[in-house]
Amino acid sequence: MSKSPKKSPWIWIPSLYMTEGVPYIVIIVVSVIMYKQLGVSNADIGLYTSLLYLPWVIKPIWSPIIDLFGTKRKWFLSMQFILSLVFLGVGLTTSGNSFFFMTLAFFWMGAFASATNDIASDGMYLIALKPDQQSFFVGLRGTFYRIGMITGQGLIVMVAGYFETSLGDNTKAWSYTMIIVGGLMLILTAINFYSTPKVEEESTVKTDREASFGKVFSSFFTKKNIGISLAFVLLYRLGESQLVKMAAPFLLEERQTGGLELSTSEVGFMYGTVGVIALLLGGILGGIAISRHGLGKWMIPMALSLNLPNLLYIALSHFQPENIIYVGAVVVLEQFGYGFGFAAYMIFLIYLAEGLFKTSHYALATGFMAMGMMLPGMLSGYIQEYLGYTGFFIWVGIAMIPALAIAASVKYPREFGKKME
Repeated sequence: MSKSPKKSPWIWIPSLYMTEGVPYIVIIVVSVIMYKQLGVSNADIGLYTSLLYLPWVIKPIWSPIIDLFGTKRKWFLSMQFILSLVFLGVGLTTSGNSFFFMTLAFFWMGAFASATNDIASDGMYLIALKPDQQSFFVGLRGTFYRIGMITGQGLIVMVAGYFETSLGDNTKAWSYTMIIVGGLMLILTAINFYSTPKVEEESTVKTDREASFGKVFSSFFTKKNIGISLAFVLLYRLGESQLVKMAAPFLLEERQTGGLELSTSEVGFMYGTVGVIALLLGGILGGIAISRHGLGKWMIPMALSLNLPNLLYIALSHFQPENIIYVGAVVVLEQFGYGFGFAAYMIFLIYLAEGLFKTSHYALATGFMAMGMMLPGMLSGYIQEYLGYTGFFIWVGIAMIPALAIAASVKYPREFGKKME
């Protein structure tokens, strides 16, 4: 029999999920800002950085290995150490003639390590907590995942902006920044080594180790209502998947070409201060709301919360306000709405993973989630260059329609996620 973890989830969930968020956001989003400041076109940025989603899409292929061999803790600690080396590699190759190819190669390695880290970390969450604890802590988990993302999109970008200004050389600025990211990942790995509990699977899950890869996969695709469930996973963030790729280029772009011409530091400051406060409030309130009333009551309100703030970018692109307060207000609303609305998405993924092979099935579900981000994101740069920023943001608003329709149609127990009295 296994031993229940002696360490409180309040201690290890924050650091574990922050360590999921940092590498993901650096690879998927901060790379966009870096390449924009190093002179890469929007079309290339949208295409190649969206392809970096691929490891998260195909991670179910190797997720059974993590279920069948070793422990979740050993897996995520190993991957986090590799990620620290990957970002060091990015930092050391930004100045070469083939910097785009070389840094992309390191980002690809990092993407595979980060996706594997996600599988193992999520597996730890699922086996270390009881179902009602999973619902209660989903807000904390999501919040610190997003804090990790904001650390990348806010603090790390601010550091890069400081180096850009003080050094007058964007190449050196981003080289130093990525080396610092490597050091941060090493520190987070050490924290997780000491904070995470050594949890073994329950005896009932030992069957998992004897299962074939085929059984793990087939049992997922034979779940009830799997078709509409996967449609929900793919479409819920259809608008966001495109917005996230072009929001930073829009904020950084020169005004004469349709952008707001903010500095790198200003973009990082907005996301790293008022943005993170709004995110914290939204994420925590989302988790509490579902734990009190269940997923059914909050699905549509949370889908609206996730999507409606995206419409504000239409006004920003049309009026191009010079006062940064207006831009900051949009960021606050977007971040709060994302934090609140994403809680429903995460609880649904936990529901979809229910059963014997929780770790592998959760990896499958999040793989489809990544596909829903990758495919539209790959086209986002081309769409933006064709429509312009205002037309692009209108298109993002239109993409909200299928997201809301599938949120209203998907099947699940309405009380799922509600804390048992």
